[in-house]
Amino acid sequence: MDSYRTINAEGTGEIVEKKSRFIARAFPVRDESEAFAHLEEIRKQHWDARHHCWAYVTGRNPATERMSDDGEPAGTAGKPILEVIRGRELTDVFIVVTRYFGGTLLGTGGLVRAYTAAAAAALSNTEIITNIRGIKLKITTDYTGLGKIQYLLAQRSLQILDTEYSDHVELTVLVPDDEQGVLLKEIMEGTNGQAETETVEECWFTK
Repeated sequence: MDSYRTINAEGTGEIVEKKSRFIARAFPVRDESEAFAHLEEIRKQHWDARHHCWAYVTGRNPATERMSDDGEPAGTAGKPILEVIRGRELTDVFIVVTRYFGGTLLGTGGLVRAYTAAAAAALSNTEIITNIRGIKLKITTDYTGLGKIQYLLAQRSLQILDTEYSDHVELTVLVPDDEQGVLLKEIMEGTNGQAETETVEECWFTK
């Protein structure tokens, strides 16, 4: 099955370490331009903060990765944020951690722990999902075959997007790539060849 893990919505988290505030926000993004648009928005919102450290991973095979320490000691901010994304095997994710300095130096180890914890907190406040490659399949059947088709779809926990009723029934269904062949065979056998199927489009979806 061709799939990837990402987040479905923005997540936020905050930690305080020796009076320094680390405010993290995680966003689902498709490319660098979306990531940088979020970064610019946060810089304007938190214009008085000392650092806006970030990392993102986008795409697959291979993924594109970038990170920034934004003035923190090298390797203490961007890389820990990136490692949080990698550790959860995510892509199409951008995380930025804004730091308000509290007056006490944290040291290299303290910074790594703080940026790691903040990034993880942001991800813990959103939902991690798995997107699957598949198709939108249109199935046309008479009313006699409807019950059998609904049973087959339910057995595979396939999502029905739309159902139209007229002198026949048309169902639009999301089907993972690796289930297409078997499902089409089952539909034909279950309806004695009376149902018609048509691929509407290829797509990614969450099952």
